Order: sequence, then structure tokens, then C-alpha cells
Amino acid sequence: MEQTIPIQREHDDEISSLIERANEARKLIIDMAATSTGCHIGGSLSAIDLLIGAYAKYGQDPNTAIILSKGHAAAALYAALHVYGIISDNPAESYGQSGSLFTGHPNHKLPGIPFATGSLGHGIPYAAGWALAQKMKRTNGLGIVVGGDGELQEGLCWETAQIVQSQSITNFVYIVDCNGGQNDGYIQDISPIRNLRQRFEAFGFTVREIDGHRFEEIVAAIEPDHDRPVAILASTIKGKGVPAIEGNPDAHYAKIPAKLSHKWKVSLA
Repeated sequence: MEQTIPIQREHDDEISSLIERANEARKLIIDMAATSTGCHIGGSLSAIDLLIGAYAKYGQDPNTAIILSKGHAAAALYAALHVYGIISDNPAESYGQSGSLFTGHPNHKLPGIPFATGSLGHGIPYAAGWALAQKMKRTNGLGIVVGGDGELQEGLCWETAQIVQSQSITNFVYIVDCNGGQNDGYIQDISPIRNLRQRFEAFGFTVREIDGHRFEEIVAAIEPDHDRPVAILASTIKGKGVPAIEGNPDAHYAKIPAKLSHKWKVSLA
């Protein structure tokens, strides 16, 4: 019992630190939505905890690539890289401006972004290829990709799953941001993706279902299986952290006034 107390306190401090980083990142995303171009705020806010958790665990590993496949949520990626000090410049100061490296989709010219991703589905094979290369080089590196549930309507996602299975790429971790929304509304109203767990299991994946906003679950889940590739089905809320837009598919993309951004950021303090 005497050893349990400090261990628990250390764990609590780690989770508190992640929550604090995530809140700072959310404020940056809100700031990017308040620029002249706006940003894909809903999906960025749903994915940010997943990115914060991934960088907390593997961001310092040079053999591991963390790739955002749902590239329209670039604001979340830039925010995560900034709060971890991988990108020094504040992305909100020039996001979307002409000549800025902080483009609307991930820019590989920035530190910490190994591949540019834009068209949905493309980041999944990038991560799988990276993982295969690490396997061939006999490193302990992983290919970690964060995608979306709407993105799974792209055939390339499942073609990659087939290759991952056939090549036994067990150092591959596929995190699916399951926020239930896409560009034009709710997934269930457009192209429902049923039996998702069973689909991944049919491709030979170990499937872990988690709350995508609980860091205890996120950090524990982002771990290779060693015998099989891993698919993490993370239940999230579009617009998480901003009650005014939580769960609203209309918040897929937004340009907001500065006064509103200040109000939303205050709630994250």
C-alpha cells in the first residue's frame, strides 16, 4: 500500500498533463477557426485527444511515424505538434494564409509531418508502408495512423487492410476517430458502416474499442499486439470541448468571429 499512493499520484499527474495539453490544443484549433479562412473545427476537436495521446507515447521515437489520414483535420495536427514543441511557430497566426506552411491539409514541409495527406484514405497506406519498412529494417518502430469513420467509405482503407494482413504487418496501429459525422451530415444517414469491429477482425486485426476522450484508455490502447495489426475504434464527439457545436455535423467546417472564439476558449480554461 505504501508504494501504491505515489504510483497513483504519478498516473494522475500524467493524465492531468495530457488534459492540459489537449485544452491548449483545442484553444489553438478555435483560433484557427477564427482566421479569415476558418478550419475543419468539428473533426479537429474530435481527433485532438487521440493525437495528443499518440504523441505522448510515441512522439519521441524516431522509428515511429504518426500520420493523420483525415487530412482536413490538419488544424488538430498542427495544434498537437505545437503544444509538444515539435513545431515552434503558433499555427493560428498564419493558418490558411497565402504563403504559409500551415495549409488546410497536412504539409510535409513542417517538422513532425512525414507525409502530406489530403485525399481521404491515403494516409492509411502511408502508415502501413512505414510500418513495413520498419519491420524489414528490424527496428521497433510503428506505423500509427489516425483516420475517420466517414473515411472508411474509401476503398483504399480496406485495400490497405488486406495488404497489412497478407504481409503480417503487426507493427501497424490504425486509430479510427468514430465521431459519426462527415462532410454532408451523419454517417448513418449517408452510408452506414455496420459491424465495424467484425470487419476489422475479418482482416486479422486485434480490435480495441475505447472512449476517444479518456486518456487512460487512449494511452493504454495505442500499443502494438506483436501478433496482429491493431485497430482502435475510438468513440468521439464531433466538436468535443465546445458545447455549442458538440455532436453537430454542421460544425464540420466553420469560420467564427473573434468574440465567439474568446467565449469558447474561456470554457476550456
